[in-house]
Amino acid sequence: MSKIQAGSKVMIGKLTDIPKKYGKEVIIGDQSVAVFRLASGAVRAVANKCPHKGGPLSQGIVAGDHVFCPLHDWKVCLNDGLVQKPDTGCVKTYEAIIEEETVFLVIN
Repeated sequence: MSKIQAGSKVMIGKLTDIPKKYGKEVIIGDQSVAVFRLASGAVRAVANKCPHKGGPLSQGIVAGDHVFCPLHDWKVCLNDGLVQKPDTGCVKTYEAIIEEETVFLVIN
């Protein structure tokens, strides 16, 4: 598969394809992305790899605007990708756009 250009807007599916308060893994080019629809209905997307031991964040537990890594319970903010203290680190975030119930991610 060819590499996706930076700044590209990529359709990942319908809003209803993303269950509320759960994660979903989406593969875009060579990137694994964890996509979440929060209880509020907002969509957030981050790299699907915890900075601690590489746990799949798409399989984590969602609470508010955070996801807990399923391996070691690190808490990652879905708004900015920052890990909650006392742990440290961050994950890449992706802009999510919803147009007429279709979800797009901006690849950076």
